[in-house]
Amino acid sequence: MQEREMQKILQKAEVLIEALPYIQKFNRKIIVVKYGGSAMSNEELQKNVIKDVTLLKLVGFKPIIVHGGGKEISRWVGKVGKEAKFVGGLRVTDDETMEIAEMVLSKVNKSLVTMVQELGVKAVGVSGKDGGLLKVEKKYADGQDIGYVGDVTEVNPKILFDLLEKDFLPIVAPVGLDDGFHTYNINADDAACAIAKAVNAEKLAFLTDIEGLYKDINDKSSFISRLTASQAQKLLDDGFIGGGMLPKLNNCISAIESGVNRVHILDGRVAHCLLLEIFTDHGIGTAIIRDEEGEPV
Repeated sequence: MQEREMQKILQKAEVLIEALPYIQKFNRKIIVVKYGGSAMSNEELQKNVIKDVTLLKLVGFKPIIVHGGGKEISRWVGKVGKEAKFVGGLRVTDDETMEIAEMVLSKVNKSLVTMVQELGVKAVGVSGKDGGLLKVEKKYADGQDIGYVGDVTEVNPKILFDLLEKDFLPIVAPVGLDDGFHTYNINADDAACAIAKAVNAEKLAFLTDIEGLYKDINDKSSFISRLTASQAQKLLDDGFIGGGMLPKLNNCISAIESGVNRVHILDGRVAHCLLLEIFTDHGIGTAIIRDEEGEPV
């Protein structure tokens, strides 16, 4: 065997050895992965994400996927001659749009189930309506009524625990019911955060369209690879965080305060970002940690 080939083999062995303590630490622990954004619209990236989650399952994690479908919903809304409207980053959802959203999310859900099962892992797709998983009330955006958009008020994780216990990988579509059994669309970040709290997840990972968290989005040198929940709150209080990252970071802090040990913000456009963040010493995104874990490094 040539020396170069031997070096490649040894490098692969070193990667596996580096991953070993993480595999040991998180064995049988629940990780919630919020999957959306551009990574969903590219078939190759989609397959990479599903491979990552499937590998997590096969090495002992208990993953739960919560997926979005915003871009696909907008595409179908356009197909029926409607214009997608947003207030404060939330989709204005009338009866017809809600019908389209549920149809699209169901289609996306079963597509992801199929991809997981093609890799030899059992998966079950559920809606937040199934088993009373996600209970909601009407959500308002800046005081405006935006239709059938829900705020999660209660999570009944029994169906998820049952699936995990039976060795299935649950894949959740962010739709819920209110007290009157009306159907509501739910922001996928909000749904993932609520579910992570309810199942006492070890980790919550948001796959996004940016590399992670910046103190100044226009200054690439201000990238933050690791910070505590208190430091994240200070960034919010001091007005450094805005736009779509504002509610996402609020969700991160809320999850940590509710018992989730670590939250990751990752660029879903990077192939195998989940594996790189979880199984390597340096990671590639931003990790929000509990205050007692100490100062960031």
